Amino acid sequence: MVALGFGTFARADRIFALERITGEERGDGRRTRVWIDGISDPLIASRTEATILRDMGQEAAVVGPELDEALDLAARLAAAAEEGRVDLSDLGRRARRLLASTTGSAAAPGKAE
Repeated sequence: MVALGFGTFARADRIFALERITGEERGDGRRTRVWIDGISDPLIASRTEATILRDMGQEAAVVGPELDEALDLAARLAAAAEEGRVDLSDLGRRARRLLASTTGSAAAPGKAE
């Protein structure tokens, strides 16, 4: 059994493809297309492909949660910029936290805390 999110599970011998949903299609519980053996159309999962892969025991195939966090931050920044509302203090704080989690340093390069 593989959890697809919001109480949806798939039971199959093979999940043969995961595809990240991007652009305007993504959102409102739509994160990943999941192709399952025996089902002709993909199921839509509310969980990311990385989370599904980890649940399937495929940790080596997952780049890491930092990439998902960075992509989520970039998507939210782009949406906020389009709406004309960008909080640079919050953006800077989040970026420093993300950089620190990947490099082990407390601050972004060139920035002292």
